[in-house]
Amino acid sequence: MDVDLLSLLDELRAMAQTGLAYTDDPYDRERYNRLLELVEMYYGETLNLPESEVRTRLAAELGYVTPKVGASAAIFDSDGRQLLMKRPDSGTWCFPGGYVDVTESPAEAAVREAKEETGLDVEIADLIDHYYTPPDGLYGPHGAVAVVYLCDVVGGELRLSHEGEALQFWSIGDVPAWFRDHGEVAIDARTAWNEHTA
Repeated sequence: MDVDLLSLLDELRAMAQTGLAYTDDPYDRERYNRLLELVEMYYGETLNLPESEVRTRLAAELGYVTPKVGASAAIFDSDGRQLLMKRPDSGTWCFPGGYVDVTESPAEAAVREAKEETGLDVEIADLIDHYYTPPDGLYGPHGAVAVVYLCDVVGGELRLSHEGEALQFWSIGDVPAWFRDHGEVAIDARTAWNEHTA
């Protein structure tokens, strides 16, 4: 079996760096740092580079620096109400969604995030649009691009994950507080749903 070693190392690097960004546990920090050491070692052996140079390259991000990419799922019920999750950090309502992993497309990420955050199995029905958020304290120094998909529910059971405080279908005008620009994006999503169900 052929193994794409560089892709494997890139995925391991991404997992370790993400883990370091979110964990407060000192033992997990130790494990993630050890994982990065192994990645550096095998990158070096694979590319015939000294570990110090690999470390410098990884710290500077391999390749061209770009905004973070996220993907969201716009899910509607038969009455045209949109499924939203209440964020625990701000108490605002948002689309199910999250960052795209290094091994997946934005569409795959939207399907995965919908399952993780709502318990529903969805299929992509249409691309709604992509939205740019400039750099700030939340998205970091490179900003973020969110790719939003209209999704059809094909299975699963609605259930709240640990990532949210509540899940609810809302009419756009009734949402008490939107997360960032999700209110404007919801209008685009509703237009796409209207066209999809016409």
